[in-house]
Amino acid sequence: MLKKLSILSLLAVPVAACAYPSISEISAPPKVAMVDVKVNEGKAIPIEVIEKSWKCPGCNDNEKYVLQQLQEKTNISDRNALATIMGNIKSESNFYPNICEGGARVPYERCLSGGYGLIQWTTYKRYAGLGTFCKKFGCNPSSIEGQTRYMINESQFQKVLPEFEGHGQPVHQYMVGAYYWLGWGIKGYREQYAYNYTKRLVWS
Repeated sequence: MLKKLSILSLLAVPVAACAYPSISEISAPPKVAMVDVKVNEGKAIPIEVIEKSWKCPGCNDNEKYVLQQLQEKTNISDRNALATIMGNIKSESNFYPNICEGGARVPYERCLSGGYGLIQWTTYKRYAGLGTFCKKFGCNPSSIEGQTRYMINESQFQKVLPEFEGHGQPVHQYMVGAYYWLGWGIKGYREQYAYNYTKRLVWS
């Protein structure tokens, strides 16, 4: 009998309440300090965007200038195309803008016969076009800047420009466009010069 009572007394003991706090006991979460995300434009460090292009580390200033202008003023981006143009200019003038055919270094007005300048403009129409162009646009026809600007804008170059703005052609194919642009009588070493430039141009 005692055993039964003890068992019943155990069963009568109320079960302890759950240990979770009541709703009223839950306190609000701690406040988090707001982070200041405003940018101080005066102290902000600008992000430098580096644009890559074909460069010629071992070239002289005139070569570097022409190479840069060809890329900035046209859509020519193929190394072989640029090298072909550079090779032909080297063959024509060795990048001397004030050179008259035969080797004399004279201003534009004093080259009285033969070709003159970067690509040895020879015919009266093309030679006079250089002077007219620079007079109109305020450049020096004896300078590398004036002649490069005229060279790129001259109609003969503009006609073949789409050929040079193509991609993936070998040098000897771009030489076809160069011939129609310059109309040389003697090919000489111009294609060899072009191949040499392909080895010197660096994408950076």
